[in-house]
Amino acid sequence: MELDLVEVAPEASPPVCRIMNFTKFKYEAQQRAKESRKKATNIVVKEMKYRPKIGGGDFDTKTRKVAQFLGEGHKVKITIMFRGREMQHPELGRRILDRVAEEVADVGRVEIMPKQDGRNMTMVLGPEKKAQPKPKPQAEPASTPPTAPEAAAEPAPADPAETD
Repeated sequence: MELDLVEVAPEASPPVCRIMNFTKFKYEAQQRAKESRKKATNIVVKEMKYRPKIGGGDFDTKTRKVAQFLGEGHKVKITIMFRGREMQHPELGRRILDRVAEEVADVGRVEIMPKQDGRNMTMVLGPEKKAQPKPKPQAEPASTPPTAPEAAAEPAPADPAETD
């Protein structure tokens, strides 16, 4: 019958054996392991680097990217890089970090407070718990049926065609 005698629980007394197709059993075990790995979440730490004298447009662009990373569920490490005499004014870096934290407060929160690290000042932001299921609400409005006011508004474009 092309079946195998497999020892299922060797530590039991007496040891438990089963008659089965071992290759099929191994394949199914691999599929279960693969499925469990697929469901595991991978939180990646992204890094965004700023300078103390960053321009307004660059600041906005980088901060938008930070908000996008947080929305995807990643952690973000914000680094302020100081050069030369900028080291004498750590409050400039602190002000930038506070502004970033303020602007992304709806999608992330500060996990590690800003701290000076040699020539760099770093802070780590983590995603908010409620920010992760963000893609789901985008799919819902497309599948919901139109409400009564929307249904009444749809035939209106047909009326101008009749008057022509």
